[in-house]
Amino acid sequence: MIDFFKYLTASESDAEWGMFLTVAGKAEIPKHREYPLREHGHPKGYNFQWEKGRELQEYQVHYFTEGEGILENEFGNFKIVPGSIMVTYPGVWHRFRPLKSTGWVEHYVGFEGALTDRFFNRNWFHKDKPVINCKMREELIDTYYKIFDLVQEEKPSFQFVASGMIIKLLGYIASFQTQSDFHGKQIRSVIEDVRFLLRKNVEENIDFEKIAVERNVGYSYFRKMFKRYTGISPKQYHLQLKIIRAKELLINTNLPIKEIADILGFQSTYYFSRVFKDKTGRTPSQLRIR
Repeated sequence: MIDFFKYLTASESDAEWGMFLTVAGKAEIPKHREYPLREHGHPKGYNFQWEKGRELQEYQVHYFTEGEGILENEFGNFKIVPGSIMVTYPGVWHRFRPLKSTGWVEHYVGFEGALTDRFFNRNWFHKDKPVINCKMREELIDTYYKIFDLVQEEKPSFQFVASGMIIKLLGYIASFQTQSDFHGKQIRSVIEDVRFLLRKNVEENIDFEKIAVERNVGYSYFRKMFKRYTGISPKQYHLQLKIIRAKELLINTNLPIKEIADILGFQSTYYFSRVFKDKTGRTPSQLRIR
């Protein structure tokens, strides 16, 4: 794809949707080329001089596929290499440029909206860690190119679809970070083994401390890594499997609710009903009627 950039407007309905694109582009910066490129005609507020840097009022996510460089912001200096994702945050001073000896190829999107803070105020992204090494990923470059196609065609309501692609992009980045935490570690195979065990024994009550000991892993470490890997604790993971199994039994059989509670190892019908409603929003009886 040839170099391009495009700045975008957003309608009232785009803003109400919760997320909208403000800019998208791709740039190949040759070796020894001046950067930032002052002659490219970016709007005021986006252009910057290295000496002064800049602050934006939007989020931007850059993906670098060739070359090396550096990002500087109020939190420190960060190296950029092929496969790096660089996130710039609203109101955070920053500046970045490629090494003269390498240049670089960058792909970028900028976006705003009420939904964006929900993603960036969580544990997946941190202002003091704005460069993430995702390596060379076909999924990332494919997502950027699909956004670029939407931007260049600019069909009616394209912002709705583009915002979904941005969420997909952020999802890939968060997922790759989680995967990297477990790459080559024994705990990953332990967690996968336990997940299989829980599915196989969904109707049983499980002693998780015993399971950890049997696999030569400390329970607190196992619980911490399991939650990082799946998003929930081992006990909650098993409980969710029980609720899924309970739904199947309620819908596809005529078993009494008390018997279903007994089968799934709940202490009483009352406790089963209370947990079921807490997890699904309705009681077992209400689900069966529906």
